[in-house]
Amino acid sequence: VAVLLLFLCCLSPAAAGKLLVIPMEGSHWLSMKEVLAQLSKRGHEIVVIAPDSKMLIDSSGIYEMKTYPVPFKKEEMEELMRSLSANSFSEEPFMVRFLNTWDHFRQTSAMFQASCSSLLYNKEMMKYIEESKFDAIFTDPLTPCGQIIALYFSIPTVFFLRGVPCAIDIHAAQSPDPPSYVPRMFSLNTDHMAFSQRVKNFLISISEYFTCSIIFSPFESLASDFLQKPMTMTQLLSHGSIWLKRLDFVFDYPMPVMPNMIFIGGINCGEKKPVSQ
Repeated sequence: VAVLLLFLCCLSPAAAGKLLVIPMEGSHWLSMKEVLAQLSKRGHEIVVIAPDSKMLIDSSGIYEMKTYPVPFKKEEMEELMRSLSANSFSEEPFMVRFLNTWDHFRQTSAMFQASCSSLLYNKEMMKYIEESKFDAIFTDPLTPCGQIIALYFSIPTVFFLRGVPCAIDIHAAQSPDPPSYVPRMFSLNTDHMAFSQRVKNFLISISEYFTCSIIFSPFESLASDFLQKPMTMTQLLSHGSIWLKRLDFVFDYPMPVMPNMIFIGGINCGEKKPVSQ
């Protein structure tokens, strides 16, 4: 008993942490905000950094909001998001949807890259981050700005995501992803594929490599210049400490899960409303 009491005296009580949040705009933020509300209830200090031309990212009593200027207007982002949403529900042929999606990703990538560059080269904001001594960065890796800052200041990262195009998140976490068995995005294949469907699936996976290399090349160039060493998206995200994935095997195909991956599918359905008659 005496030894046990001695050990208990050496233990310090759990302390709340200081969290830097670099969110993704749009619907991604709505789910993330639910997590921040719970973290705030547990006593964590939260600072959200967002562009001044934000759409849904709003101020709140549960966190401190800091903004920085960006070279585009809120209306430009809203129009791009409306166009992207319309294309997501399109019933056009596969190649038309694929090319439209590629074009939208290219445009959104350029806009978010400009936003990220504005943050990284904002001396006042970067000085604030350095002096604040954050315990962790909570960010959506679809745009890797938060991860670039995490590597620059050597801060652990918690990723919050549904997924990253071209399965970059899966490769970054070193999970198996064989194209012969895992249906690719927009292929409309199921997990039971005939030989011709497997070939189609494999060809789509090859096209993803070239597509995402173009889409994410601005971020890779930005990260390489800022960190002063060559970086790819996969290399950037491979440094993530925890992956909180908004997935559930009820709606998604079963896949290998790494030890630092936690599935939180359905978190965006926390506020349920009764269905009308």
